[in-house]
Amino acid sequence: MNIAVIPARGGSKRIPRKNIKMFYGKPMIAWSIEAAKASDCFDKIIVSTDDDEIAEVAREYGAWVPFKRPASLSDDYIGTTDVIKHAAEWLATRGYDVQYLCCLYATAPFICADDLRRAKNLIETSFADYVFSATTYAFPIQRALKVDDQGRVSMFQPENFNTRSQDLVEAWHDAGQFYWGVRDAWLERRPIFSTAARLLQLPRHRVQDIDTPEDWARAEWLFKAMQAGQ
Repeated sequence: MNIAVIPARGGSKRIPRKNIKMFYGKPMIAWSIEAAKASDCFDKIIVSTDDDEIAEVAREYGAWVPFKRPASLSDDYIGTTDVIKHAAEWLATRGYDVQYLCCLYATAPFICADDLRRAKNLIETSFADYVFSATTYAFPIQRALKVDDQGRVSMFQPENFNTRSQDLVEAWHDAGQFYWGVRDAWLERRPIFSTAARLLQLPRHRVQDIDTPEDWARAEWLFKAMQAGQ
């Protein structure tokens, strides 16, 4: 079996109730649920939540909410790996024969069904522990700047000041959308970012982390632009 797990706790601070806040006519979490359904990759789509209202919305859009996430896994310091591990353990104790679990973030409206299918094919053929979505930085990170308490500027890597951009190694960052993983990798809490992982490249315009009101506004702008371009 292949299982999608969407972590969606109720305690968002910077954007209250962001997992079910309306985004272009639907609760935000609905976009992830519907992309998972459209991909035809999953036998079950689980929403892992500690919140009754989120659970109700998830069920309305066709997700399965078979358990309430424990409070010990619902605070600001719990990572994704622990939440997916909990779901994997719950499934194992009830006899579900799971091969892959895919963590889908609830606030990722740019998740695309085709990307989920391509990532599934990659993890099946590469024998990786994980496959996750990523994109490139728009500017060479080797030329990043920092500012101290007195407002003075310096480079993180001053030795690269005169290096041509095309001679610097291209850098990538996690797109914050989904992570396909082998069941045992989740159960053993193996690190996602390692040489045992592979990435699926996404274009930059389809990547937007949503943690602040400014992020939300930018996501709406990008989403509107993409809808107009279709």
